Amino acid sequence: MTETNAGHTGTDAVDILTSDHGEMLELLGQIEGTPGAGQRRDLADTVIAEIMRHAVAEEMYVYPAIKEHVPNGEEEVEHDKQEHDEIVQVMKRMEDIDASDPAFMDLVRQPEALLRHHMDDEESEQFPKLRASIPGGKLIELGEKVQTAKKLAPTRPHPHAPHSELFHKTVGPGVGMVDR
Repeated sequence: MTETNAGHTGTDAVDILTSDHGEMLELLGQIEGTPGAGQRRDLADTVIAEIMRHAVAEEMYVYPAIKEHVPNGEEEVEHDKQEHDEIVQVMKRMEDIDASDPAFMDLVRQPEALLRHHMDDEESEQFPKLRASIPGGKLIELGEKVQTAKKLAPTRPHPHAPHSELFHKTVGPGVGMVDR
């Protein structure tokens, strides 16, 4: 929880997204250590939902802020969206395979590697730039928007859906309701 000189208190967007990263990796690690196919499937479905919520919230609110405030933000966001596309494709395959199939564990390891790369880029480069460019109170407001977006976001991969702020803000909440 952060308190700013403007009197805002709350968790900022960077802290929320960084915490999400840790939780997603922890869930993926739990899948590897779980012997039962049913439990692996449940954990996989949970991590897929968490990754989707996180990605949609980033695309709705954080990426526009990066474009606006971070030097070369447009290029960085395009790179991030490509990485999101790769992760969504792997998760769709993971969703469609039986958890008792030996190939399931290979698919679990793929998003982990992709996520680690994506998270490293964000946490070591983009997030510090965002923090340096946006006042703390605005980052807290951004964090509130991220939390709201995560509640409404789709929870399943939709590989053919566009990764755009407009799509997520207009159609995404309806898709999220159908997913749930």
